[in-house]
Amino acid sequence: MIKWGVIGAGNMGKTFAHAIKEVDNAKLVAIASLDNKRLDSFGNDFNIRKEFRFTSYEEICKNKDIDAIYISTLNNTHIELIKLCATYKKNILCEKPFCLNFKEALEIENILKKNNTKFFEAIAYVSHPQTHAIQNLIINNEIGEIKRIESSFGFKIKRIKPDSRLFSEKFGGGAILDVGCYPLSFLSFFSKDNQIEFKSINGEICNTNVDISASANLLIENKIDCSIKVSLKENFENNCIIYGSKKKIIINNPWLPNKKTFLEVFDKNSYYKRFIETDLSVYANQIKNVSNKFLNISNVSSNLFDLSKAIKNMKLLDHWIKNI
Repeated sequence: MIKWGVIGAGNMGKTFAHAIKEVDNAKLVAIASLDNKRLDSFGNDFNIRKEFRFTSYEEICKNKDIDAIYISTLNNTHIELIKLCATYKKNILCEKPFCLNFKEALEIENILKKNNTKFFEAIAYVSHPQTHAIQNLIINNEIGEIKRIESSFGFKIKRIKPDSRLFSEKFGGGAILDVGCYPLSFLSFFSKDNQIEFKSINGEICNTNVDISASANLLIENKIDCSIKVSLKENFENNCIIYGSKKKIIINNPWLPNKKTFLEVFDKNSYYKRFIETDLSVYANQIKNVSNKFLNISNVSSNLFDLSKAIKNMKLLDHWIKNI
């Protein structure tokens, strides 16, 4: 059983707290927030004992009754909190993006390796059985040779608020940092050695100096053409389409799949749906698998976004941002 503490009593902290109730290998025991009102509200809602409600991030990391920390604070705070957790030898699950650029990613790599700290980035969809089903279609050659991939994640924010986490340059806002990790991480499933090359990049910078939309064309291993797009000003299909020599696959809900979901499979002569079911929500699947890794259980999904994958993905995100 992994005893978890959460740093940050906002929406994602609450999402984690609800999801952890679904699993049997983890328990939420502590919360830390600099906002006393949020701290008490969170503590009351999730039955956190008074002595495990911390107003200091260092105190929650120092506590010996806590095995792992979930970091759910603003993007710009992640690097210092990861360093703090690592210093006190706490296992870490950090909300995406785990840092703001590739330079910070390398700094985090050094501190985690120095302290021999286990780390995962919270890109939850990779733990869902739907992702395994997609990979099995590829491994079993049911799609054939992959020719092209299209992937998107966009939603419309009606008004730009300069001090919001999505649009503040200080807080690490922008469409690429907020949701770009999803389509880019999906492409990594099709490259053994992360041979992903940008061929063209487009985007729009809004009046707060962050990207409000962006797109890119990429090439995987010199043979798979890819197009990805993200936006904070437009609702996209938010899907993935894989074009193979045998079949086309449409994943209609790749990023937040439900407990029951399906893939649409097309070939020249037929169409069918492949259904996937799981007893756990997408976030609970992630918590269960990450907790098993912290418990050193060997037969756990390799899809988890470990440090190596997180750094490779951040390198691509950083390049995308800097070349708009």
